[in-house]
Amino acid sequence: MALWQAHTVQALLEKEGAKTELVPVKSEGDLDLVTPLYAMGVQGVFTKGLDAFLLSNKIDIAVHSLKDVPTQLAQGLAQAAVLPRASYKDLFVPHPRSTAFGSAKIATGSIRRKAQWLNQYPGSTIENLRGNVQTRMRKLEESDWDGAIFAAAGLDRMEMRPDSAIELDWMLPAPAQGAVMVACRAESAELFALCAKFNDKQTALCVQIERDFLRTLMGGCSTPISALAEVKDGLVHFRGNILSIDGTEKMEIEKVCTLEETKDAGVLWGNELLQKGADKIVASIRNFGQNL
Repeated sequence: MALWQAHTVQALLEKEGAKTELVPVKSEGDLDLVTPLYAMGVQGVFTKGLDAFLLSNKIDIAVHSLKDVPTQLAQGLAQAAVLPRASYKDLFVPHPRSTAFGSAKIATGSIRRKAQWLNQYPGSTIENLRGNVQTRMRKLEESDWDGAIFAAAGLDRMEMRPDSAIELDWMLPAPAQGAVMVACRAESAELFALCAKFNDKQTALCVQIERDFLRTLMGGCSTPISALAEVKDGLVHFRGNILSIDGTEKMEIEKVCTLEETKDAGVLWGNELLQKGADKIVASIRNFGQNL
């Protein structure tokens, strides 16, 4: 997946006449495929290695799944472009031999998906699932699980979506899910100008609202917080929620505003949810993390 994203940006840069070299970098999140992400205790487990390469001038551009990027970028780095968003949806992929769905054994490495699934199907058992798309699909096939949850964008990009996959329309995505971001050093004016040529302004606006909402509530990318902003007929439609780790508590918000009213919208809506009582869920999530 990471290489697919990098090759996509590489092609866009070369289309603009830039000469490029691809430099693969393994992240901490890629090296440890056993520990659940929420238990790793750090933000940016998929981005820190690339940040270090950027800041030490070993590379000029880094390509990320934006949902994995901390809401506060490392000092000296900046967002240069966001590509047009792919599908933001989550998929349930059933085990070939299973007919169960609700009260079942389900695999996911995402605490957000876990919380939403348990809220919808409280009788389920959740198993930890880590690795790249190919590894996770293989683990599912070799397991006794009833199914696993994947991002639609990942399976689609790798052309691995099975016909049996079910779109979970009731499951809100992670902030910025389905979006790819290009980062570079903040002083790289020429690179900013180059990347601006393929920046998708509508996607960038929507994911900024979602990430502001996330940052206002907690700031971490491995949390049971979801957000989706979409532009329809000139208006921004937003849905967001926060759940307790076990899925028993849920608070949500839904808003519509004009494009002119989007400045700090994610912050305002995050604060509104906090004032309505989401701060208690935030406290329980923080307490959970401290007790790991």
